[in-house]
Amino acid sequence: MIPLLDLAQRQHGWLPISAMHKVAEILNVPRMRVYEVATFYTMFNRRPMGKYHVQICTCTPCWLRDSDSIVEAVTKATNCKVGEMSEDKLFTISEVECLGACANAPMFQVNDDYYEDLTPESATTIINALKKGERPPPGPQNSPRFAADPAGGLTSLTSPPPEPGFGVRSDL
Repeated sequence: MIPLLDLAQRQHGWLPISAMHKVAEILNVPRMRVYEVATFYTMFNRRPMGKYHVQICTCTPCWLRDSDSIVEAVTKATNCKVGEMSEDKLFTISEVECLGACANAPMFQVNDDYYEDLTPESATTIINALKKGERPPPGPQNSPRFAADPAGGLTSLTSPPPEPGFGVRSDL
């Protein structure tokens, strides 16, 4: 059911009730079963959304790394309040719970792309690129690291492993 709902949402840009009815018909299940799934998962949008859905993480790790300034920068750059769609229908801004990249906080998700290690300046740069129809490269924005690598570089598993028997008592 989830893949069909996702497909319907991608076709419409959101998940209208008519699409939910069609999914129920295809799967031969009561409509209520589809509604249960569509209303449970926050990834399903049951109202029209902007072309770019900017989901800003405001959970504790991101908040401690100043996600409030990211929210402020994004709302200013899009001229759109949290929970609303911009007048040009390009952006919808949402505050969300953890997006799963706490080591790279603060971060936001734009549609299927994650942008991490944000500053207000980098967040504004991303929004301005989207306004021009560009796709900024996702991932960490202000560091050379890859994915969730530590900001200071690797700290473990950086040397070859010891020989077999390392650490075993000599009397054994």
